[in-house]
Amino acid sequence: MENIVLIDRVTQNKDWATILFFISFAVLAINRTVFSVRFTEFTKLAASDKYIKIYKDNTNLRNSFTLSFLFIQLVSITFFLQIILKEFGFIYQMNLITFVQIINFVTFFVIAKYLLDKIISISFDIEEFADSLNLLKVTYRNYLGMLLLFLDILLFYNDINNRVLLLILIFTLIATNILLYIIFIKNNQKSILNKLFYFILYLCTLEIAPYFLLYFWFKSIRA
Repeated sequence: MENIVLIDRVTQNKDWATILFFISFAVLAINRTVFSVRFTEFTKLAASDKYIKIYKDNTNLRNSFTLSFLFIQLVSITFFLQIILKEFGFIYQMNLITFVQIINFVTFFVIAKYLLDKIISISFDIEEFADSLNLLKVTYRNYLGMLLLFLDILLFYNDINNRVLLLILIFTLIATNILLYIIFIKNNQKSILNKLFYFILYLCTLEIAPYFLLYFWFKSIRA
């Protein structure tokens, strides 16, 4: 007589993720309805810089359209980080608790970086310059966050375990961020040359050092 071995099958609850994805798409739908013209130009950002030229005023950095997309960006980045951390063995499973921990960390990082940015820009009298750079970064990162949201759904619900694909996506995001700085430098050459020292200090303090610290922190955890 054969021995029958029963193995517990643990089904991961993903309802919390479905709710978050639904809320994110609801925000997209609201923006599409309330800001129809702006939303249309925003979705063409990959092919045209018309949106940047129209909404270049620094007040757009803190309006409801930008902030609502910032929420989507935080959600999509958190899901992506959660997928990466699980795939590379930093966390054991993706659940609501780890999501909350990661999004709290990401939000704290963004707010702390923004406050430090304001302190440095006011101290060196480059506030308008810094706001222009931040508006460009936030706009393109919000756009990437929207695209990343669709990719997160594919990766999350299909349990795609492919480190090569994830590494390609990581390097693509890094390359895109570098491209943003190149675009900004190209469009603001005169202003940068007038305050070159402060610009270099600004980049080193806010755009290079924090990510190096994060890298070494994760490396120490991995070890």
